[in-house]
Amino acid sequence: MTSKSPARRRVLPPVLAAALSLPLAACGGNLSSGGAEFPSGPVTMLVGQAPGGSTDLIGRALADGAADDLGVAMPVVNTPGANGALAANELAGEQPDGQHVLVLNASLTSITPLAVAPEEAVDINDFEVITGISQDDYVLVANAASGLRSVPDLARAGRDLKFATTGVGTGSQLSQELLFKQAGIAGTAVPFDGGSPAMTAVLGNQVDVAAVQLGEAIAQIEAGSLTPIATFAAQRSRYLPETPTAVEQGYDVKVSQFRAIVAPKGTPPERVERLRKAFQATFAAERYRKFNEDNLLTPHEVDGAQVAQEWSSSLESYRAMTQQYGIDLGGPK
Repeated sequence: MTSKSPARRRVLPPVLAAALSLPLAACGGNLSSGGAEFPSGPVTMLVGQAPGGSTDLIGRALADGAADDLGVAMPVVNTPGANGALAANELAGEQPDGQHVLVLNASLTSITPLAVAPEEAVDINDFEVITGISQDDYVLVANAASGLRSVPDLARAGRDLKFATTGVGTGSQLSQELLFKQAGIAGTAVPFDGGSPAMTAVLGNQVDVAAVQLGEAIAQIEAGSLTPIATFAAQRSRYLPETPTAVEQGYDVKVSQFRAIVAPKGTPPERVERLRKAFQATFAAERYRKFNEDNLLTPHEVDGAQVAQEWSSSLESYRAMTQQYGIDLGGPK
């Protein structure tokens, strides 16, 4: 059923021209020493996904506000690849001086490790977590012309269904694998590089369904081109209130995309705290709250210790569920 909420669009925050024009603070000697002035120049925001996607937009919105609070520029540098692992590894190699931070997706540490070799897995505990950011929900969609409107419709199809994912080892893949296994639906995963090509495949009848982030799908849902079948959060999304969750329909599938800001391990606590205050000031700003609304994001602005606990717990829970249902996400465990 199509939501009656007003159409929304994903909004790119203003370019950081004003912040970039600020004079850089004088360097106080050894940047990693506790006595150096902080910040001692631009604080680089790394993003492990391509420009224009959900994570990139969030990073730019946060950088815009935090730069104002810190009084230095916060340029965003995109290093896409390996579900964000390239950027995570890049951050891990930086000096732990607070001058580099990363927008980290929970799926990289709580789902991707189930699809890659152990030496390739990224561990949330290998970073200093500055703050949680927000929750981004997945929605299962079908081409409106297909007649597929519910999970029972998928089960009654009587054939092997193709489901598009946004990549191997992602929440998009895990949510659909769990749903199909629990509902007894025959299906084959077809990986794509992101939500946009996955939705294009659904609209072009190359696949039957796809799980994509709600903010990416909402325009096509409201236009009547895509039918939302289920969301995968623990509770219904207030942005799509007429669509039931998988849990409501009797399936133990709770998969959302959470994000956090992290710094290299060993970053001094006082610098982590200064960065946290800058992001908290951004969270409180009306412009950022509107950004969340425009992009259908639910704030989850918890402290670093809670982020680490939640993400580690999710990894163990998902590991147990993939073993229980015999799900192979695509790589050695």
